[in-house]
Amino acid sequence: MAQQETMDAIRRYLQDAIAAEKNFETQLRTFAKEIDQGAAQQVFLQHADETRGQHERLTARLGALGGSPSGMKTFFANLFGNLPKLAQIGHDEAEKGTQDLIAAFAVEHSEIAMYEAMATVASVAGDTITEQLAREIQQEERRAAEKVWDLIVPSARDSFLRVTGGQKTARAA
Repeated sequence: MAQQETMDAIRRYLQDAIAAEKNFETQLRTFAKEIDQGAAQQVFLQHADETRGQHERLTARLGALGGSPSGMKTFFANLFGNLPKLAQIGHDEAEKGTQDLIAAFAVEHSEIAMYEAMATVASVAGDTITEQLAREIQQEERRAAEKVWDLIVPSARDSFLRVTGGQKTARAA
C-alpha cells in the first residue's frame, strides 16, 4: 500500500507540472503575439517551444509510471493562468509587453519552486529518474527567467517613453 501511495504522489506532481507547462506554453505564445519588441518576442517563442518539450518529457515520464495527464488540472491551470492579465487593467496598451514580461518572470519562478518540490519528493521516494527530470527542467526554467529578467528594464523604459512621449516629471522635493 505504501508503494502505491508513493507512486500516486509522484504522479500527482507530474500531473501538476504537465498542466502548468501546457498552460504556460499557451500564455507564452499569446505574449509573443502581443509584444512589439523583437527580443522579447523571440524569448517568448523560444521558451514556448522549450515548454512544449518539457510537457512532452513530463508526459512520457508520467506514462512510464502508469499515469496520464489530468484534464481537470489542465482546466484549472488554464482558468487560473489568465489571472495575471487582470493586473494589466488600467495600463496603457504600450505597457502590455512589460506587464507580460513581469508575469512570465513570476511564472518562471513559480515553476522553479514547483520543480524543487517535485525533485525533493522524487528523491525521498528513491525515484532518481523523475528527480533528474525535475532538476533538468528546473535549470531550463532558471535560464528562461534570467532571459526574461534581462528584458524587463529595456521594455519598461521603452513603454514609458511611448506612453509619455519622453516627458519626465519634476523630482519630488
